[in-house]
Amino acid sequence: MRGDAIIVEQQHRQAGRGVADHVLPKLQKTNTRYTLSVAGESGSGKSETAQALAEQLGEAGINCTILQQDDYFVYPPRSNDRARREDIGWVGPQEVHLGVLDSNLQAFHNGATNLVKPLVLYEQDQITEETLDVAGSRVLIAEGTYTTLLENVDTRTFIDRSYIDTRGHREKRARHESELDPFIDQVLAIEHGIISAHKARADLVIAADYTVSIPA
Repeated sequence: MRGDAIIVEQQHRQAGRGVADHVLPKLQKTNTRYTLSVAGESGSGKSETAQALAEQLGEAGINCTILQQDDYFVYPPRSNDRARREDIGWVGPQEVHLGVLDSNLQAFHNGATNLVKPLVLYEQDQITEETLDVAGSRVLIAEGTYTTLLENVDTRTFIDRSYIDTRGHREKRARHESELDPFIDQVLAIEHGIISAHKARADLVIAADYTVSIPA
């Protein structure tokens, strides 16, 4: 999403290294393309961890491209906020064109050299379109709250931190003052009930201390 700020810190690099340690052996056994997802609740560090993971894989000579779920919302940010306030039942996976994101992942698996995808212009509260050149990418990473639900993913990573744990991070990266008002806490509580259940679908789990493990 254009206008979004991503600040990668040491804990994100730790998590990125942990995920890379798990997937590199698979990548080194084949030359085929690979897809990953990084999911978790708001403010859990999904964007930062995805970026750190891409950097780790890049150091191993594996080029990556990142897709942000934020670009695939049905409505642009402020319009989506209004829709939620008019009907709190709008909160959930239905807010996102997950099918479009999944089709981009499938196209990548099928060898596409370019991906046509939505692009959110945050300041303008608009959604446009862009074409990504992925000809030189071996790995495609999809990051966002509901990306564990995607089908065309080889490894699903879940960050196990709740919205209560992540308030400090959300305050640091707040894109708009509306993100910190009491209504948003209602939204995050609803999202928590939905997203926490997705942990069961994960192949890798990043714990609160940023260690990475394979769930039992």
